[in-house]
Amino acid sequence: MNKFEQLGLNPAILKAIEDMGFTEPSEVQEKAIPILLQEDTDMVALAQTGTGKTAAFGFPLIQKIDANRRHTQGLILSPTRELCLQITNELKNYSKHTKGLNTVAVYGGASITDQARQISRGAQVIVATPGRMQDMINRKLVDISKIEYCILDEADEMLNMGFFEDITAILSHTPIEKSTWLFSATMPREVSIIAKKFMHDPVEITVGNKNQGTSNVSHEYYLVNSRDRYAALKRLADANPDIFSVIFCRTKRDTQKVAEQLIEDGYSAAAIHGDLSQNQRDMVMKSFRNRQIQMLVATDVAARGIDVDDITHVINYQLPDEVETYTHRSGRTGRAGKSGVSIVIVSKSELRKIKSIERIIKQNFEQKDIPDGMEICRVQLFHLANDIRNTEINHDIDPYLPSIEEVLKDFSKEEIIKKVFSVEFTRFFNYYKNAANLNSKASNTRDSGRDTDGGDSTRFFINVGAKDDFDWMKLKDFLKETLDLGRDDVFKVDVKDSFSFFNTNSELADKVIEKFQGFQHQGRNVNVEISQGGGGGGRSSGRSRKPRGEKRDRGDRGGRSDKGSFKPRSSSSEGGEGRRRSSGSDSKDRNSSGKGGARSKNITSSVNRRKSRRSE
Repeated sequence: MNKFEQLGLNPAILKAIEDMGFTEPSEVQEKAIPILLQEDTDMVALAQTGTGKTAAFGFPLIQKIDANRRHTQGLILSPTRELCLQITNELKNYSKHTKGLNTVAVYGGASITDQARQISRGAQVIVATPGRMQDMINRKLVDISKIEYCILDEADEMLNMGFFEDITAILSHTPIEKSTWLFSATMPREVSIIAKKFMHDPVEITVGNKNQGTSNVSHEYYLVNSRDRYAALKRLADANPDIFSVIFCRTKRDTQKVAEQLIEDGYSAAAIHGDLSQNQRDMVMKSFRNRQIQMLVATDVAARGIDVDDITHVINYQLPDEVETYTHRSGRTGRAGKSGVSIVIVSKSELRKIKSIERIIKQNFEQKDIPDGMEICRVQLFHLANDIRNTEINHDIDPYLPSIEEVLKDFSKEEIIKKVFSVEFTRFFNYYKNAANLNSKASNTRDSGRDTDGGDSTRFFINVGAKDDFDWMKLKDFLKETLDLGRDDVFKVDVKDSFSFFNTNSELADKVIEKFQGFQHQGRNVNVEISQGGGGGGRSSGRSRKPRGEKRDRGDRGGRSDKGSFKPRSSSSEGGEGRRRSSGSDSKDRNSSGKGGARSKNITSSVNRRKSRRSE
């Protein structure tokens, strides 16, 4: 007997479940479905991403909807276009034997007129992103005044994206007596506010502990210098030849940049972020689902719609700003009872975040070393051996075998094996034989809370300060944007009235000096020099005497000592990853045109600008 039958679902839904091959409900489905079917109640359900939440609310919703009435009875709000479309497709599969039930997706990036037309034909269920739904309400293109069920899916992510006001406004157009079902992976304070404000005595169910990650996922971190982050990513990819992964970056610019570098270096990769059109997103996701892409580089927002089975690794190229977001990321792997690995590439300054995440997910991280070149060669060699063993023989080559045997007749079996494997082994061996050790050592000094990577750094003097409308945060953002550096590459920023100090790793000194040659900010020259006096150490912007003995000293700059290695298909070197410019989203993130090197004339306002995520 199918265990779904025990939950009280009707025959039409059970037939759809059978068609999809489901035989056993997940824990969240087993807990939520009977309650939602038997009672008209509000519910708060906490469950990790990938545990079957869509079916947990989808099955009861379909069974409770009256398909004979054409007006909208159910509204589902989700944070992104991808997730909106995913939920819509799943509901259509669940209801394919329920005659007359129509589900319509409402999201940005598509014709609002077409969506309104579909709703006017009769849509008992609307799945929508908050921004587009609010737009349609304002234009009076949709009526949700008679809905009986409202579902907030991925509620924590919607609130994290700044949709609180939209959700509040949308719910104000719905009847008070409706049932509200809130599904979330984590329970931050904002979600609690929503529950208290819009729900009456909700039933609470929790799968696992609040915010806890799934037990099917192991968590690892690799400690590297910031400059070696991309090189470490490639090593990890080479050490896992069958990798099928999502790589997370914090910004659209970094997402695009990393994907372009991977493609340039011969990897099967693509980016997904908010600057892509809906058609581009659909093409990327189709290729990823078909495994034509092995490494999908994504922002947290765009990844909300990624629901792909058998993802082997989640790689945190950069840790998220919010610790709770890590739970969403790691939930992309280890689904349906299968195991997965969540990898974090960290610099010394980020180690404290690992401890914070461990407390949230209630699981420990294992520190591992980036594999060396010979280990990668060994892995690739045996991967090739397994590929050969598992390859199905194509008998179309049979007519050519006599000629092939004639060519190889002078070689023994052992010699032929050596020659076949040498093709792959030699490629990796020549590439990795002089590869540097990318592993970094944790510092024993107490973390001051600043972005410092320890080790060899260079301190700089810059002739802008508080009088130029900079505080330490604005100046740090300005330097990162101008120099095209990562979050951890600029640290110990100390802003005075008319000048400031900052540090970078010594390997970046040449780049810093070169970039600010002849550089102007708001019509005057910006001068950057290596500081020999040390400057201040704090972040205050109080008064300070003019530094003495400040002059450029090119002789103190460190050069790139790590020649490292890219994948053998590329002629690039690991040390050069910071030299390339990304295109596309780099310029779009700055609200400018052209390639990634283009800069907004009003630099301070560019730094202050808060980017809206609603287009995601």
